[in-house]
Amino acid sequence: MADHNSRAIAFIGFGEVAQTFSRALLKRGDLRLSAYDIVFGQPAGAAKLAAAGAMGVRVGASAADAAAGADIVISAVTASAAEEVAQLAATYLTPGQMFVDVNSAAPTTKQRAAQAVGASGADYIEVAVMAPVLAPGLRVPCLAGGPTAGAAADVLNALGMNVTAVASEYGRASAMKLCRSIIIKGLEALMVDCAQASEKWGVTDTVFASFTETYPGIDWTALSANMQERVATHGVRRAAEMEEAAEMVRALGMNPDLVAAVAAAQLRGAKPKTP
Repeated sequence: MADHNSRAIAFIGFGEVAQTFSRALLKRGDLRLSAYDIVFGQPAGAAKLAAAGAMGVRVGASAADAAAGADIVISAVTASAAEEVAQLAATYLTPGQMFVDVNSAAPTTKQRAAQAVGASGADYIEVAVMAPVLAPGLRVPCLAGGPTAGAAADVLNALGMNVTAVASEYGRASAMKLCRSIIIKGLEALMVDCAQASEKWGVTDTVFASFTETYPGIDWTALSANMQERVATHGVRRAAEMEEAAEMVRALGMNPDLVAAVAAAQLRGAKPKTP
């Protein structure tokens, strides 16, 4: 495992999480960062390439190239790609490297990913990001799981992260994340439909006033606007996360229909991205 003096960090996936973390890490002045994203080299990846160039992050020709020589490799892709990325990583990671999986995937997905990466001799660290990253940045609360979670948390926290080791087994940290997400993403999906139906009927003021009577202290107008914006902006990613939550529920022998419906609602509410 990498030690506190790690100087090279690679990101697989260079979206919101990776870019936010990179900006904070580069302020230290003592780290070398690299990144690879599947859309690098495609028109859809132009903004990500530009961001990497502006920050001084080395762009890898492949995931293996980006990870070569890195002490820590952080997987920050989509939930649906998390296991595939881990399996591929197992072909190029080497003993002593730390593979930090921050994707919002099901516990069973993380367990399979851990098994794949473990075969390479690298350390697999399950990490669950417990809040949106933009405001707290690198200090966003994270939970870590796995046999080396405690030592990994020490390494990551020395870099400025906010990681708490919560389990020695794989899957529990992600379960904590996804159980929370059922409520958070579910409330967002409900709010979108409630707000739109209320607006079409012209009864928004009355409905929100009723909410305030039942749950005082909440600015329902502001909350509604925030939730609708988050679904519109991040609905595709949140839908993938809720599909993982549905898989978690299914694996427990529970009915996944409600969670799957939240995934569908998040996807339905997502605003199409312009080219």
